[in-house]
Amino acid sequence: MNPVAFLRRIALAEATSYLVLLGIAMPLKYWANMPMAVKVTGWIHGLLFAVFCWALLQALLRAGWSVWRCALVFALSFVPVVPFLFDRRMKEWERGEPIS
Repeated sequence: MNPVAFLRRIALAEATSYLVLLGIAMPLKYWANMPMAVKVTGWIHGLLFAVFCWALLQALLRAGWSVWRCALVFALSFVPVVPFLFDRRMKEWERGEPIS
């Protein structure tokens, strides 16, 4: 399997879990007194983030990505919604198109 394709998929899953954690679980914890929502969602998000980091390492080692590209993708993963906007560029990288 193409390591960049896997990275793209896991990045979107991780970004979705991040939005669910911030947009649904946190309000449920603080406004509806349901701390279990954060516990479960946070655990899932943490697992997905660990897999995302592993996939990023695979892109570095197997796909020949530069450290700078990996650092950019890693940094953008911390900003909600940005991974969805950045997915177009990731598709280009997955296909091996030149960087514009």
